This record gives sequence, structure tokens and C-alpha cells, in this order.
Amino acid sequence: MANKRLNPSSRLLAGVALLTMPAIATAQEAPADGDIIVTAQRQEQKLQDVPVSVTAFGAEQLRENNIETVADIALRTPGLAASSVDPINTNFAMRGIGSAPGISQNAGGDPSVVVFVDGVYAGRGGTPDLDALDLERVEVLRGPQGTLFGKNAIGGLIQFVSRKPSADNSFYFEGTYGNYDRVGVVARGNMALTDKIYLSAGLSHKQRDGFEFNETTGNDVNDLNLTTGRVALRFVPTDTLDIVLRADVSRQDQKGNPRHNNCDTSFNGGVHCVGINPDPRVVNAYIDGEIKRTIQSYSAEINLELPFGTLTSLTALRKVDFQFETPFFSNRVNPPNQIESTDFGDEDNKQFSQELRLAFDAFDGRLNGQTGLYYLKEDTDRVQGQIQDFATPAITGIGIFPQSVNARSFAIFGQFDYEIVPSLTATVGARMTWERKSGRFAGYKGDAGPGLPPPLGTLAGYDVTASKKWKAFTPRFALNWKATDDVLLYASVARGYKSGGFQGLSGTAAGASTPYDPEFAWGYEVGAKTEWLDRKLRLNIALFKTDYSDLQVSQLVPLCCVVVSNAAKAKIKGAEVEFLARPFEGFQIDGSYAWLDAKFSEYSIPGQAYSGNRLPRSPKNKFNIGGQYEVPVGELSAKLRVDYSWVDDAFFEASNIPQQLWPSHDNLDARLSIAGPDERWELSLWGKNLTDELVPTYVTYFGPYRQILTPYAPPRTYGVTLAFKI
Repeated sequence: MANKRLNPSSRLLAGVALLTMPAIATAQEAPADGDIIVTAQRQEQKLQDVPVSVTAFGAEQLRENNIETVADIALRTPGLAASSVDPINTNFAMRGIGSAPGISQNAGGDPSVVVFVDGVYAGRGGTPDLDALDLERVEVLRGPQGTLFGKNAIGGLIQFVSRKPSADNSFYFEGTYGNYDRVGVVARGNMALTDKIYLSAGLSHKQRDGFEFNETTGNDVNDLNLTTGRVALRFVPTDTLDIVLRADVSRQDQKGNPRHNNCDTSFNGGVHCVGINPDPRVVNAYIDGEIKRTIQSYSAEINLELPFGTLTSLTALRKVDFQFETPFFSNRVNPPNQIESTDFGDEDNKQFSQELRLAFDAFDGRLNGQTGLYYLKEDTDRVQGQIQDFATPAITGIGIFPQSVNARSFAIFGQFDYEIVPSLTATVGARMTWERKSGRFAGYKGDAGPGLPPPLGTLAGYDVTASKKWKAFTPRFALNWKATDDVLLYASVARGYKSGGFQGLSGTAAGASTPYDPEFAWGYEVGAKTEWLDRKLRLNIALFKTDYSDLQVSQLVPLCCVVVSNAAKAKIKGAEVEFLARPFEGFQIDGSYAWLDAKFSEYSIPGQAYSGNRLPRSPKNKFNIGGQYEVPVGELSAKLRVDYSWVDDAFFEASNIPQQLWPSHDNLDARLSIAGPDERWELSLWGKNLTDELVPTYVTYFGPYRQILTPYAPPRTYGVTLAFKI
């Protein structure tokens, strides 16, 4: 792959050299007083007072860094990796803990790193467009979150927090044009309907041509066509009651993301490479494929102030409809033994959740905490199919795999902070979770030909039902010491949990009806959050160790199926550093570094000696550095920001074979803006991946034919954005 290789030290020097320029800009901005408010522990706290590992991105930072996707967030967050098999479904790994697509995207599986939008668990289908959410901030919590948050945050979580409607009337408009005929429009507004009722609404539309060209059809593929609308209504009838109703709808309809075929010309005389264009941005799929997605989310948040605390109710309904068609192995000519394989499907997910929380304090503030109940009902109907067009008739055909899963989760939780002596606080928390999954799973041949397409194991197919219950106790213990006003030291022990499930793409009835068990992780962490030089320098450090057991392992068996089992244990350790410095007015430099050692200590699948291998998507080193400089130009203000990141080698799969390498890569983004008085308007020029790095987002290796099937991250993009506000 055309990956420009520099060693880490050379890349770091290059980044530092950029930052020595006289006008440069950064990503870790904060309010003028230097405090960022987060809700990482389900209560508002200053970032530097939260004794957990959390990275926060404020609204201004999201805009100035041109952050549009969770992949942009991952680049700037230590310990977080984001990969994807398609442009919608992202697979995260946090400090080495993550789920393969074969687990998190079948109807019976769950992710290890979860996403919350305004407190609502976004289990499937990804997230809506970030621009339309009118975000106040994004928070990334690293390590097991088994106490205060909903299901399955064994690796960590990402939560998006939008602004609540307020009494301030405002309007914001933004228009963008970029290469690949990128067009984007964002409009948001807020107004007071009465002195007690406030309304906010937003609309976003983005479209562009495809990043790849399909020579067979003559069309651009991997394009974008996304529209999102959002409305929120806030009612504050008294000083003690606050009600917020939210609704958002997101619709995406675009061509698919066919895989580039990195074939081996030395194998079998190069017969499988005939007609394949070696350009990684050119594909030779017999069809373009498609991606269609609709997300609907509705929620009601009620906060009631009581004499002894605050009672919060959060009720939510979320619906996702997702259709996809992805050509994998394909070739416009079809010589002997050439493969054409297509994955297609339709998923309908409905999710209802209800959470009740009581936050309180007592003993003149020495004791505070919260306790609550959580209920989640999730129904997923998924039909997934595979079209296998092989030269071998015996394994040619269409396999169809309907899956219908009903999942229920109920939990009781609480966490309490007690100030033992002034500045020394102990934390004790726990969550008891009960879960049940039941479903119907089928597999059958969808055509009349003689072949038996993989992963079907028999011509008769199967149709089975299965059900399983699990329960888990996940405690947390912590101690934090506010040594000075600017130094917080903490230590914590926490247990994380991810529920078991069923494999939805099985070759046999036995495989479909046999559940795999939950995962568990004990996380140990010590850290320091510090500020120096009259708060001109912020330096946060975390050291962690994780014992990870009963790993759910997804094994791709060529010409067969994906097999999921609890086959492994892992030992993880690492260190993370985040810093922010403002040496003089108008200039800021920020960044982070993460070191990660994540390896399998046991791996018990027969014939696979993976013990000692690195966990998937776990780069050993990762850093980012950014800088920004703002200078007045008459009545105007000019600002330049540059961000550079580098990620070490990793692997997409547990085998750690070279064909499934996620090669080291870097990323360079920049943004130059000029704003009018009071920032009433702003004109910005921006560029992303300016070095045009070629980065795979996933790799599927088909050993029998030595083919590597690869989708890629976006190439170099750039454009201009004009924004104004009232």
C-alpha cells in the first residue's frame, strides 16, 4: 500500500517544526477561565476535578478542528482506535478492548465501546450527523464504565451532549463547498416561545461525489448523501422542574463501498488479478452496491429538584433501518476460479429505554452520590445474505440468514463519594445487571442451483430458536486526593462487563443456537491531573492495567463462516499523557501520547497459536499534537490551526498475519479562518489528510486465493466554509 513511512521520531520532529511557525492553532481549547465542564460521572464537574480518564471536546474545538465524525475524534484521543467495514458502522477499540464486526454487527451481538447521545444508548446503526446536534461537547471516557452508565461499556464510552434550548434567541448558518463536489449546509436556531418554553432546531445536509471509481459500472462509489434534522423543546414551569423533549431524524442514501482487490500476481499465474486496476482508488466491482440508513430518536428528560436531591427521568425510543449491499471479491472479467462475493442485508432495530436517577448530597456536602434504575428493551430483525459466484459449482449460490433477537436489560446502580478528610475523597459504586436475549435464527439456500454456498453447512438449512440469561455485578472503588488547588491524584479499581450473545451468520443449527458468554474486565488505574505556571500549562497522566477475560473472539473461516466463541484472556497495560499550554496570549499548543501493551495471555481455539499476539486494533504508540494562533487584524480576527497525529502499526485480527496489518499512518489537518467583530461571521479554509495518506479502515484476507480486500479512509479533502450567526 502506498503508505508514506517515517519513523515516529521523524514525524514528531516534523510536527514540532510546524508548531514553531509564527502563526499556528490547536484542538484542546477551553473557556476563558480554563475550565471545561463535563458530566463523566453523571454530574457537572470541572474536567480537572474528575478522577477518571476523560478527553473532552468543546463546541469551539469541534468547529475549529473540523471534526465531523467519530473517526476524527479517535485521531485526537489517546487509547481510542476506530475502524469500519463500511462508512456507517464504526468499530471502536479502547485501550485494546473492542468488538470485531462479526460480533457487534450481527443481531445477537453488542459493541465493547458504546455511544450515548444525550444520555441515550445508541446501540446500533451509528450516530446522526454531528453538525445537526448543536453539540455542547463530546466526552470520551476510557476504561471500564460498569457503574453509572448503561449496558456494555467494558472498554469505555463516547457521549455526545447537545445544548439545551434556552431563553437566548440565536441563529447560525453555515455553507461549505469542497473538492469531490462537496456541498454542505447547516442551519440551527434557538428561541424563547414564552418566558418558560424554549425551542431549538437544526438541519444539516451533506453530499459529495465518491472517493473511488468503479471501472465496471463507470460510477463514482463511496459517495455521501446525508440529511439530518433535529428539534428540542424545553419547558421550565417552576424553579424546580425542567423538562426537555428531543427528536432527531437522519436519512442517508448513497452508493456502496466496494472493496479494492489487492491480489497476488505471483499466485496461480496471476489469474485472479486479470482486469484488476492496481490503483487503490479504483475498484472493479460488478455492481456499485448501496447504503441506506434512517435513524429516528425521541427522548424526554425530566429533572425535578427535591429537598434531598435531584430526580432525573430519561425516557427514549430509538429506531434504525439499515440496508446495505457490498461487493467484496469481484472482477469485471471472470477467469477460472475467480470469485465474486456480495454481502447484502436489511436490519430493523427498535430500542426503548428508561432510566431513573437520584442525585443527592448530605452531611454538609461531605457525602454525595447517585443511585438509580435502568431498563432497556431492544428488538432487532436482520436479514443478511451472501451471493457467492465461484468457479466451483458446488459452492456457488445464495445463502440467506434471517435473524430476530429480543434483548432485555435491567440494572440497579449507585455510586457514592465521601470526603474522609478535607481534600481526600473515597468513591464506592456498583451496578447489578440482569439480561436476557432470545431469538430465532435461520439459514437457507436462496436459489435453485445445485451449489451449497458458504457458510451453509447443509442443503436443508436450519431454523432454530434460542434463549439465554446472564447477570453481572460490576463494582468500582476509588480514592482521590486534591493535593493543591491545581493537583488531583487518584487511584481506582473498576469491573466492566459486556453481555453474551448469539452468532447470526452460522453455518449450522448448532452454531446458531449456541450462545457465547459475557466478557469481563478488571481495570486498575492511577493518575494525576495537574495545572502549572498560573494555569498556563495543563498536564494529565494516567497509568493503567487491565485483566480481560472470556474474550468474545470472531474467527473467519474461509469458504465457511464466522465463528464466535469465548476463547481468550488478555493482559493490558499502558500509559497516557495529555497536555495543553498557553505560553502567551493568542497561542496554544496541545496534544497527547499513548503507549499500549495489549496481548493475548491465552487463546484456546485448536490449531491457532495466538497466545502472545497483540489484540486487534491496539497500536503500541500513538500521539497527536496541535497548535493554534489567533491575532487581531484591525476589527477582524485571524486564526490558524494545525493538527498532526501518528498511529503505530496494529492488526485488524488476532492472527497478527502481515496480510491483516493496519500499517502505521499519520494525518495532517489545517484550518485558516478570519472572523468579523464579535464573530458574527467567519470565513474558513480547511484541509484534512493533507498528505493524502492511504489508510485502510479494515482488511479481509482470503487466503485460498491470496486476495486482500480493503476499504480506505478518505483521501485529501479541502474546502471553504462561510458561517454567520445572529
